Amino acid sequence: MKLRDIAGLIKGQIIGDGEVEITGAAGVFDAKEGDITYISSVKWLKELKNSKASAIIAKEPVEALDKPQIICRNPQYAFAKLLSYFYVKPLPFRGISEKAFISEKARISQDVTVYPFAHISDGAAVGSNSVIYSGVFIGEDSSIGEGCVIYPNVVIREGVKIGNSVIIHPGTVIGSDGFGYVFEDGMYQKIPQVGGVVIEDDVEIGANVTIDRATTGNTIIGRGTKIDNLVQIGHNVHVGKNVILVAQVAIGGSSKIGDGVMLGGQVGVADHAAIEAGTMIGAKSGVMGEVSRGVYSGAPIMPHRDWLKAQAVISKLPELKKKIHELEEKIKSIILTREGK
Repeated sequence: MKLRDIAGLIKGQIIGDGEVEITGAAGVFDAKEGDITYISSVKWLKELKNSKASAIIAKEPVEALDKPQIICRNPQYAFAKLLSYFYVKPLPFRGISEKAFISEKARISQDVTVYPFAHISDGAAVGSNSVIYSGVFIGEDSSIGEGCVIYPNVVIREGVKIGNSVIIHPGTVIGSDGFGYVFEDGMYQKIPQVGGVVIEDDVEIGANVTIDRATTGNTIIGRGTKIDNLVQIGHNVHVGKNVILVAQVAIGGSSKIGDGVMLGGQVGVADHAAIEAGTMIGAKSGVMGEVSRGVYSGAPIMPHRDWLKAQAVISKLPELKKKIHELEEKIKSIILTREGK
């Protein structure tokens, strides 16, 4: 593919030879001759000069670089489009395997692919052009929209509603019982979890994620949200639109996560917390109560700038302890001197 054609595809402006032949896309370190790469920050300039890539994508022209360039507004997004163009192929339609179990009461739309040993229960529905891989369990009255990909060994229990263009990676469980108990007669009694889960359109869920069903009503994952591996979402949680949840995030029951929130790895959110839209919370932080829009870190959380200052103090605590001890000894000596001892 000519570089000029790539520029048209990603809506960029060429600097240099537009007739260069591009055969693939790769990162700065991995690129070989024929590849196109990108930089999103000037900190990669040194590595870029040593890269074997035949062309680059950048936000602004890179001076003194003897390679053709495509200048565009969002180089990372442009690069993602090229990865899809060169390497991501549509999943082929393979029909429904005779080794899959599909209830006679299930509703399967046109051009659905179901691999061997999948199980689709009574009243379940699968929308057109969706792919159900081996080992997937879809419970009673659950529905999956159009153009979804459900990878192997995903469990979707009863009463789960999944929208269009949803991707669910292996080992994820959606609709398991919420963690609800009440102490009575000397033991914990189970609170029946009779609600459901709603996954809206364009959501991607990583591997080994667990999303609990609601006690009543629904646990909701908003449109466009992206969930990393090993995330736990409790019962009756409401996750807004275009939220990012990084690996090992855990969200307690009945919490509300606003649109566009970003939670770093291992963030813990207590039950009944509320995080305002647009908030960013750093890795390993602990969240309780209501959180207004901002950038936070720490456990419990504090504004990120304050947290950075606190970390600077913590690193000096041994030195400060030593100085305090020295001052105590000096004060003690002065007092003894004055008392004539």
